[in-house]
Amino acid sequence: MSRKATSFSIKNWSQDDQPREKLRDKGKAVLSDAELVAILIGSGSREESAVDLCKRILASVDNNLNALGKLSIKQLMEFKGIGEAKAITIAAALELGRRRRLEDEVILDKVESSHSVYKVMQPILGELPHEEFWILHLNNSNKIIHKNQLSKGGITGTLVDVRLVLKNALETGATALILCHNHPSGTLKPSQADKDITQKLKMAAQSLDIKVLDHLIVTDKAYFSFADENIL
Repeated sequence: MSRKATSFSIKNWSQDDQPREKLRDKGKAVLSDAELVAILIGSGSREESAVDLCKRILASVDNNLNALGKLSIKQLMEFKGIGEAKAITIAAALELGRRRRLEDEVILDKVESSHSVYKVMQPILGELPHEEFWILHLNNSNKIIHKNQLSKGGITGTLVDVRLVLKNALETGATALILCHNHPSGTLKPSQADKDITQKLKMAAQSLDIKVLDHLIVTDKAYFSFADENIL
């Protein structure tokens, strides 16, 4: 009586061993090269898991990803468990990585003062006929890693979802935030609602060790900084 072959598809592994779930729950940096390639191919052969197969493929090129990227589709298909579709997927992923290295590194805007924030946000908010609320996400070096439009509203104001602000900050790995919104009327005086949402976001962010460094009100030709005016 023949024994039914064991399935090595990733979806049948225990959750602790599933690289897709590991990436989702713990981040991409914790995965080995073999686990990342295993996500691409999805399954191995009847005798070998996807990760073990990828370890063997990497070992054949001394665990050098540049060397792996030079393998042809035919060479990749020489490994049992790698068909044409999987070989093409690996080749495509490594080619994307090669092209990514060739692209110029993104130069992040560094926040050194409220005026530097104004220079970044004035072209975005300065001349709008309606009000928008934006959040700048900063890293430990006070460089802007992400700009996020949180809400867009009529001239009377916008709604700000505190939970969404914190969710976005955690997803980008921000250590600090700067709040920005515009006043289409041209007035620079903060409303009580502006002051209230600033304090609400500041207190909520503190619980996650994220600082709110400033809140800017932007108009076409000028700005108001909560930090500069010591009302943050």
